[in-house]
Amino acid sequence: MNVVTADGVLGILRTSGRETYLGEPVTVAEHSLQAARAAELDGAAPSLVVAALLHDVGWLLQAGPRRHEERGAAFLVELFGPEVTEPIRLHVAAKRYLCTIDPDYRAVLSSASRQTLVRQGGRLDEPAREAFAAEPFSADAVRLRLYDDRAKVPGADPPDVDYYAPLVAASLCH
Repeated sequence: MNVVTADGVLGILRTSGRETYLGEPVTVAEHSLQAARAAELDGAAPSLVVAALLHDVGWLLQAGPRRHEERGAAFLVELFGPEVTEPIRLHVAAKRYLCTIDPDYRAVLSSASRQTLVRQGGRLDEPAREAFAAEPFSADAVRLRLYDDRAKVPGADPPDVDYYAPLVAASLCH
């Protein structure tokens, strides 16, 4: 079993997070910090701010058979409860859900996000839409997805990783 610490997770953002974020004009860390800041400014619960900060940690982990959202949630489950890990696990499904229920939502997506939408399966069919809506953390996943969409601004100056360290520590499962 891989023992994960809060400091270790934040260290991943500090180091590997400097990588370019999938065709976006920001790094993974910049994107993550902007998403956390958007959640914070929206008055989101601390757990959702932490989820926003860590939602793409799966991209920074060694590749495997799982998609990044599942890989990240599985990695973080050792530290956090479902109020953090479930919105992370569901944030790609939330994008697909929003594309399904809101015909104007797709226009909000960045070019890179529209491209990944195709690889992620596109719009949901009716049973998948209903299943997503029934998930206990689907509303938080939708909010996380909206923070994600706003977190791709080059030159933005959100707080750094250390700013969020106390919030991450306070969100740990004890």
